[in-house]
Amino acid sequence: MSHLIAPSLLSCDLSDIKSEILMLNKSKADWYHIDVMDGYFVPNITFGFPIIKSIKKYSKKPLDVHLMITNPSKYILDFKNAGADILTIHYEVENHLDRTVNKIKSNGMKAGVAINPHTPISYLENIINMIDIVCLMSVNPGFGGQKFIINTYKKITQLKNLILNNSSKTLIEIDGGVTLENKNKLLNLGADILVAGNTIFSNPDPNEIISKLKFN
Repeated sequence: MSHLIAPSLLSCDLSDIKSEILMLNKSKADWYHIDVMDGYFVPNITFGFPIIKSIKKYSKKPLDVHLMITNPSKYILDFKNAGADILTIHYEVENHLDRTVNKIKSNGMKAGVAINPHTPISYLENIINMIDIVCLMSVNPGFGGQKFIINTYKKITQLKNLILNNSSKTLIEIDGGVTLENKNKLLNLGADILVAGNTIFSNPDPNEIISKLKFN
């Protein structure tokens, strides 16, 4: 499978988000990455259900919704109804991870689990065969434009080994600090999905950057 590119809408021009979505529809991007933050789990507040519904209205590609919120299990059906195709929850906030993952999948969405930079890969051992995606946070969650954390390279290798040793089909998603300079190393180590926000939307030609991230 060719790797996937998921532009992070947190970095797009939110004053003209419809135009940004229409632009991405025509690009080589595969998914739209939508960060949902509640001001509790992370020190920021972002998209809610009305915004996601508006994005879904114009999007022609899957919505990759990343929940950086407390009590995510409470809102699974709400995010499904808002238009999420992939729903990712954080290991650090969910006490009943397997139950919530099953709830996501039973509602027809792909299930992802995200882990913060300090969370060991070994914590995923008992759930690796249940989930579709592991989202490795390569920055501390909460804000776009942060510097890539170098230890992520080591964690990709550890995660790839865990996946292979368990004959799992789980995909590896990298979220934070992805650039044209580090994308080849990320892919060579085993990343399947690259989330990029500032790298894409700070450029005058986002389409060109998406194409460069997508193709070697």
